[in-house]
Amino acid sequence: MKNVKSRVLAGTAFTGALALALTACGTDAVQQTTPTSSGNDSEATASGSIAGAGASSQEKAMGGWIATVASVAPDLSVTYEAIGSGGGREQFLAGGVQFAGSDAALKEEEVAAGADRCYGGEVLELPLYISPIAVVYNLPGVSAEHINMSAETIAKVFNGDITKWNDPAIAAENEGVELPDIDVIPVNRSDESGTTENFTEYLAAASNGAWTHEPSGDWPRSGTQSGNGTSGLIDTVASAEGAIGYADASRAGDLGTVALKVGESYVPFSAEAAAKVVDASPRSEHATDKRLVVELDRSTTAEGAYPLVLISYSIACSVYETSEDATNVKAFLNYVASAEGQTVAAQPDVAGSAPISENLRAEVVAAIDSITTK
Repeated sequence: MKNVKSRVLAGTAFTGALALALTACGTDAVQQTTPTSSGNDSEATASGSIAGAGASSQEKAMGGWIATVASVAPDLSVTYEAIGSGGGREQFLAGGVQFAGSDAALKEEEVAAGADRCYGGEVLELPLYISPIAVVYNLPGVSAEHINMSAETIAKVFNGDITKWNDPAIAAENEGVELPDIDVIPVNRSDESGTTENFTEYLAAASNGAWTHEPSGDWPRSGTQSGNGTSGLIDTVASAEGAIGYADASRAGDLGTVALKVGESYVPFSAEAAAKVVDASPRSEHATDKRLVVELDRSTTAEGAYPLVLISYSIACSVYETSEDATNVKAFLNYVASAEGQTVAAQPDVAGSAPISENLRAEVVAAIDSITTK
């Protein structure tokens, strides 16, 4: 695979980076879900272009959304640059893009900066992409469908306390699996990443103290193997036997994936298992009717739930400078939030994400419909 630092997805052509994304996704799957209308007035009047940037986890879903939004807003052009959550938030707050994607909620200081960027309005944080994070590994000689690991074992692997794949701690959770006597090579993201923040949140909450670092979008240990962005991490894991990393599950490809210990069972990732955790989790104490931030229950023992979940937020303004920007952002985000848009991203050959619930959709649409001009 080619190491891609960032990728720009254009909504008006199946060429360049978008063609690469759709080739990976499978254009037939996208075309089969193309709606004739999502019934939103803003889509009919949308024209011109908007730009977004941010989370690489959303890259494949964005490819599907951008490729199909033309069916309801034919005069709207959308681009998205997958530069990572931190970079996307930075560009958005600086006014460089009209919307952003972030795998982590805005920090307190970013919310305050957003009021200035949004002309006195409030920043919108909309949970429109829900996906499990896969713990991926490269062990071609292991035939097991999944390797089982508890959060405690995963924490010890990424903390450097477990250094061999046949370590007794891993073997105890994988009876009957012949594990090789080779080095474990933990791989982390080198850039500031919402995926890293979600992963370290899970380890901090569920590892019984084995993970001693604070949750952060920046990897807390130095001297490790790493990759830039989701593509870079996947490339690094795929190139080294014994490597193990973490990435949005849509990018796992042919790599092996870990089944997480939840209660007394081991649960592999799936959209359905991810949705169970989101539905059961409360809102953040700082959430508003425009900032729909979810406080995920990482230590759940609910049967069939997969607690290593990524919620990637679409970030926008409640107030824009021009009516064109307001109309275009509303049109695109309403399409993404629609049943049709969520179905596009949920296709296994696109992103395999978990569609948002009808109750959450109603809240998201109300927030989008509040967008106006100064």
